[in-house]
Amino acid sequence: MEQLEFFTVPNPCVGVCDVDDKGYCKGCMRKREERFNWLSFTPAQQLHVIKLCRQRYRRKMLAKGAAAKDNEEGNNPQQDLF
Repeated sequence: MEQLEFFTVPNPCVGVCDVDDKGYCKGCMRKREERFNWLSFTPAQQLHVIKLCRQRYRRKMLAKGAAAKDNEEGNNPQQDLF
């Protein structure tokens, strides 16, 4: 049974409509189908999409941080001393 929603779920679009190499919007982290079908989704489906977007963003930031850390270690001239 779906819970009755009194308020509409806000669209997560932030106006940065560009797609990354994995097919996710760089602004809101939604897939193409999620962007195009947003208005036809139920509020529960919309909330689920937002949850997925948050997970994708966290994963992206963790990967970005790990890549930056690897670059720092590789470019450190003192690394040759060990």
